Amino acid sequence: MTQSQTERSGQALLSVRGIHKMFSLNHVLKGIDLDVSGGEVLALIGGNGAGKSTLMKIIMGIHQPDEGEILIHGQKVALTKPSVALSHGIYMVPQEPMLFPNMTVEENILVGVGFDAPAAELRRRLIQLMDEIGWRLDLTRKANSLSIAEQQLVEILRGLLRNAKLLIFDEPTSALTFDEVKSLFQCIADLKSKGIGMIYITHRLTEVFEIATHVSIMRDGIITLRGPIGDFTREMLVRGLLPPNMEHEEIKEVSRGGNVDYENAKPVFELIDYSGYGFRDIRFKIYPGEILGVAGVVGAGRTELATTIFGRDKVLGGKALLDGKDITGLSTKKVLEAGVNYVPEDRHLNGLFKISDVATNTTSAILSRMMMGKVFLNKKMEQELTQEYIENFRIKVTGQGQLTGSLSGGNQQKIVIARSLSTKPRLVILDEPTRGIDAVARGEVYSIIHQLKEEGVAVMLISSDMEEIVELSDRAVTVYQGRINREFSKEEINQDNLMAAAFDVIAKEQVVS
Repeated sequence: MTQSQTERSGQALLSVRGIHKMFSLNHVLKGIDLDVSGGEVLALIGGNGAGKSTLMKIIMGIHQPDEGEILIHGQKVALTKPSVALSHGIYMVPQEPMLFPNMTVEENILVGVGFDAPAAELRRRLIQLMDEIGWRLDLTRKANSLSIAEQQLVEILRGLLRNAKLLIFDEPTSALTFDEVKSLFQCIADLKSKGIGMIYITHRLTEVFEIATHVSIMRDGIITLRGPIGDFTREMLVRGLLPPNMEHEEIKEVSRGGNVDYENAKPVFELIDYSGYGFRDIRFKIYPGEILGVAGVVGAGRTELATTIFGRDKVLGGKALLDGKDITGLSTKKVLEAGVNYVPEDRHLNGLFKISDVATNTTSAILSRMMMGKVFLNKKMEQELTQEYIENFRIKVTGQGQLTGSLSGGNQQKIVIARSLSTKPRLVILDEPTRGIDAVARGEVYSIIHQLKEEGVAVMLISSDMEEIVELSDRAVTVYQGRINREFSKEEINQDNLMAAAFDVIAKEQVVS
């Protein structure tokens, strides 16, 4: 059905009415009404735990509502399982890719398409689709060899190949490069013109104003604000996300840069011609209370640099100095003891013990300090330290014994950061610290990072979000094909400079010597 046909019929592609959902005693959805018409992009935003994912799983047939109804083109439907939702033209691109690791890219995309066309025809359509949106993926690669960004592209291609009438995007740009985001947004614009309806879940408010036609805010299981995007400003959306008791408080902005004594202070951390797998000849210094932003596209070698500093990967050359002491090639345990800690990009894979409780996760990096003898743990010390971080970081938990895997993404990330800070490091490496968390939690993480700066901790901030680098950094470097190609002072840090340098399209007047 084209956009004009949908408008003539006066019926939305998708309508949900009075949706309620409870899990045990937790009332997650409390009467949700939602409409998406052909050619519309509905931006759905809300804090972690607001109920967005539960609502989407109901629309996809993964969960069943306790009350309410779902209509497709005005006709009530029972979406009893995902295959039924797919048969009605609904496809969801998940935030966390769900691929078969030992299958190829092509097999992952085509699995479940059906037998309406020969395999060769399906492959031709897939290649044509990739050409149209400008994405390049080796179809023969195994999924377990893909980066997070590439896994996300595979998930998006799965949906686009199925010619869905309604596409649901759940944080699709969280790990994409600038060019990949541009291609996705162009694809969304093309889909809008063809009358495809889309629900676009994001924590990045700039994206809302760039691609959405309508916006809805979810908070605590209800829709608290909705309407055409032109009726709102960024500040209005931020206030709509805040809890009721904070709506009238001043929205705090994290100040950027300043107060770093480059003339008199000695560097906390220094790399000299540092090389490893995926990067080479890296040189920079980080000073007390300085946030050094490390920008670049996915695959530039930034994470490999971080994991090598942290002792997880082999050093191939050069030196790493912490307070003048050579820590090159030390094991992760020795690096931790020296005063370096690392918050990984993928908190689900590397950052959390999801089936352990909040206290265990928060203090696991300093177990040796809390032991009473060789057997017994000082529970009082564990509880006191955990409670300190819960209060200081405003981590929302039912208690220290709550399983970490049951927390929202923002609260999980705060615990990962708390665990890193429990070691009292001199240098903290933050790798994509706000990936996949909502706008309010993002602001709280920014406040934590700024607090580290004020305490004199050196911070190495790796981020694909150029706004994040601009907002937080005192200095910034860009990594291109494994090497630092530009360094920027505080005054020079802006999105245009960072983006151009990340793709190496400007003259290298300030190549790091």
